[in-house]
Amino acid sequence: MEVVITGLQSTWDYTEAYIGQDDVLTAAAARGVETGAQPIQPGGGAALRFLAAVLDAHAVVEIGTGCGVSGVWLMRGMNPEGVLTSIDVEAEHQRLAKIAYLDAGFPTTRTRLISGAALDVLPRLTDGAYDLVFVDGEKKEYGDYLREALRLLRVGGVVAFDNSTWHHRVADPSQRDAATIAIRELGKHVREDGRLVPTLLPVGDGLLVAVKREA
Repeated sequence: MEVVITGLQSTWDYTEAYIGQDDVLTAAAARGVETGAQPIQPGGGAALRFLAAVLDAHAVVEIGTGCGVSGVWLMRGMNPEGVLTSIDVEAEHQRLAKIAYLDAGFPTTRTRLISGAALDVLPRLTDGAYDLVFVDGEKKEYGDYLREALRLLRVGGVVAFDNSTWHHRVADPSQRDAATIAIRELGKHVREDGRLVPTLLPVGDGLLVAVKREA
């Protein structure tokens, strides 16, 4: 068993480092850790970039700006004319995210940063107007974010939730804290919703993704 566990860890380490982070992402991630805005891990970020590129995404919503790590990954995959709308309740996080975007060479026209609680902001966004919705906000609100994402996405668009395995807690039925329960319930809802085609990617802290196949 120890050999299997060691092998799994080695494989996870290898996949996380497969794309890796450049100096811009490393610096942004360090600022995130310092301010308590835990950034998405490289494997999850690379998956976001891939999804944005496959979709040729022109319009993306991000719930939880953090310090800009996920935003840089997303914009590196998006259409060069695409705009990232990013929502965060912490103005300081968004200030630091702007530094990351500037360091990555993105013009200010590529981002629309909105400061506020996501559930207050999202209802003001246009139905069916977005290619991708990425969620890394308040875990206990993940179910509410799913409802909003389904409204915002076009048919063929993708919703992605970070921390979908939540530090290995979701797979452990003995873990019953509010955040873990919310993420576990989200997984069930996404899996059972006939409008969605989902998969759970074992990258970073888990990335749950689903394609919206019907309105």
